[in-house]
Amino acid sequence: MKIVVGLSGGVDSSVAAYLLQQQGHEVVALFMRNWNDASVTLEDECPWIEDSNDALMVAQKLGIPFQVIDMSDLYKERIVDYMFDEYQKGRTPNPDVLCNREVKFDVFLKTALSLGADKVATGHYARVDSTFDENGKEVFHLLAGKDNNKDQSYFLCQLSQEQLSKALFPIGELTKPQVREIAKEIGLVTADKKDSQGLCFIGKVSLPQFLQQQLVAKEGEIVEIFKDSPLFTQEKPQFSSKQEELEFLSQKINYKKSDGKVIGKHQGAQFFTIGQSKGLGIGGHKESCFIISRDMENNILFVGEGHQFPGLLKKALKIDNSELHWVRKDLQLKNGESMEAMARFRYRQPLQKATLYQFEDAFYIEFEELQSAIAEGQFVAWYNGEELLGSGVIS
Repeated sequence: MKIVVGLSGGVDSSVAAYLLQQQGHEVVALFMRNWNDASVTLEDECPWIEDSNDALMVAQKLGIPFQVIDMSDLYKERIVDYMFDEYQKGRTPNPDVLCNREVKFDVFLKTALSLGADKVATGHYARVDSTFDENGKEVFHLLAGKDNNKDQSYFLCQLSQEQLSKALFPIGELTKPQVREIAKEIGLVTADKKDSQGLCFIGKVSLPQFLQQQLVAKEGEIVEIFKDSPLFTQEKPQFSSKQEELEFLSQKINYKKSDGKVIGKHQGAQFFTIGQSKGLGIGGHKESCFIISRDMENNILFVGEGHQFPGLLKKALKIDNSELHWVRKDLQLKNGESMEAMARFRYRQPLQKATLYQFEDAFYIEFEELQSAIAEGQFVAWYNGEELLGSGVIS
């Protein structure tokens, strides 16, 4: 097969290219240039130049064709602008999930196919398998990577059957130490290169710094809500239906300034997210204060003290049907149906026991245990065993 590898300049995609070559495939390397503005990076050197040089050296070592494609305009339009818009609305987007759906497995995939490729490969720690249904149709399964510490299936949670049919994840069966060992054995320049800690599309830059350079600062108040607030001591109402109960459990509390006490100032609610404690500059508390809500209209941050603060914890979340995505469309719930599953709404979060509910106008996930810092705009993904079945944007 002719396979185009998205060579990023990191060790994972480097070893992915090598493994495919060892399997006898015709391998072509493409490096995606996704960002042109060096003013927001943490280092003087523009990271994409360093990464593309490393990718080129890997391609030369393996003796495979190498090309750089500029996707920076597309990135700005589909990922960066969307991200800023979401933060300004008080939501918490995940650019890595969007990057895979909108760029790597959309435009990049189409580019690869136009070059005559049969499939595209990336250095994700995930796996793809397939079976045939009773009608002889091939069904693709998105599986977690074998390395539990590095499993990246969550970042691929918005992919479709069509995208999975063209995707390969050659290192999905390996652990990170095994990948580095292979890179060392064959003398790849990326063998000891550190994992990228920055934004997927820029490189060595932190999200708060990036947002502060792109969004306008505006001073606002920090209001502390207390544990004994009447907002948390109300009796649970009687429910006439399961959906009514789920709506209650997943609803957002709309705090007002008069519900608490002003304890500080901040430079813009859009720079913060639910569950954040760093960067608030709040002292005089036994435990850290965490953001429990943001009033974007009035530029107010509401905080509560401690990990177990009631305003941080929720038993359920809601997804609008328009934001619902099933990787396994054949398992999609119909109106009134439910399903037990495991779910997560953050990349590193351990999978949580949950029940999925589909209703005519919305989809809900009820967790077995209370969950901390569920934020609007986050992607939640659900699994059956190792297989990721679907995902959605939390409303």
